[in-house]
Amino acid sequence: MTIKLTRRALSAAFAAAPLAAHAQTNWPTRPLRMIVPFAPGGGSDTLGRLLATPLGAELGQPVVVENRAGAGSQIGAEAVMRSAPDGLTLLLGDTPLATIPAVQAAAGQAVAFDTARDFTAIATLGVAPALLVVATSSPFRTTRDLLEAARARPEAVNIASGGTATSTHLMIELLQMRSGVKVTHVPYRGTGAALPDVLNGTVQAMIQAMATAAPLVAAGQMRVIGVAAEQRLPAMPDVPTLREQGVDLVAGFWWGVLGPAGIPAPIVARLQQAIDKAMASESVQARLPALGLERLQLGPDGFRTMLVSETARWRDVVQTAGIKPE
Repeated sequence: MTIKLTRRALSAAFAAAPLAAHAQTNWPTRPLRMIVPFAPGGGSDTLGRLLATPLGAELGQPVVVENRAGAGSQIGAEAVMRSAPDGLTLLLGDTPLATIPAVQAAAGQAVAFDTARDFTAIATLGVAPALLVVATSSPFRTTRDLLEAARARPEAVNIASGGTATSTHLMIELLQMRSGVKVTHVPYRGTGAALPDVLNGTVQAMIQAMATAAPLVAAGQMRVIGVAAEQRLPAMPDVPTLREQGVDLVAGFWWGVLGPAGIPAPIVARLQQAIDKAMASESVQARLPALGLERLQLGPDGFRTMLVSETARWRDVVQTAGIKPE
């Protein structure tokens, strides 16, 4: 096939190179927005605000955090998706970016977005393994204890999630698939709403991230009985992984920075470099252990590959479990 270029097309092609170089050298010339698709005060909001200051210092422009909560992070994500691809509007994205399309497709709904297609993956920030937690008053000391009780009386063991079709719900379904044991799923409107019932024993367990569980563990109110990680966590060396307890399950929560599709490659490279330097700053490094984050450093290509594989993984769980959104 022979491709003919018009004079206008050739002119545009030759103009693109100096423009790209100019963007890489002088960009940004205005402040940036980082949209956090959750309400203030949660783990994503904390991470976004922690990153914003050193990132702004690296870029020479302030990075303003804006909370756009709703629909399990979909509202904020769509706001970024529809923004101009100039690199000035960013998304502090996390696990729901992979689960939302999977759930919508399984329900026969119009899919809000294809994460890998409709966003520019810029850089990953970190990962936190899922923790299976119970109240300190619980008789369950290990994951095996809980699963044996559920095997004997499935209706007697309840596990809370942050809502139907949320990432914590999908992890509960995956726990059932990998263990072969049925439990009763109890959805709440957010993990924070579930905590009182877990702590008073109304609900036997829940899946949490370290950022939420750690303060309650330190206060003696909550106990971690299993970690969905490859290895034990340095912060909790006495807590065995799920694999050690007979359940082949590694799952957790991840965070990264994305923008709308079509951001020029030089700007993506500039952002990735600045994000990596900001994440390596003392102010960020000092806070990561408290957030339960392990640094995950993937560039745009690796991040995009991860998004594709994560979406496929949760799509299989959604389809197998027959999960439908509320």
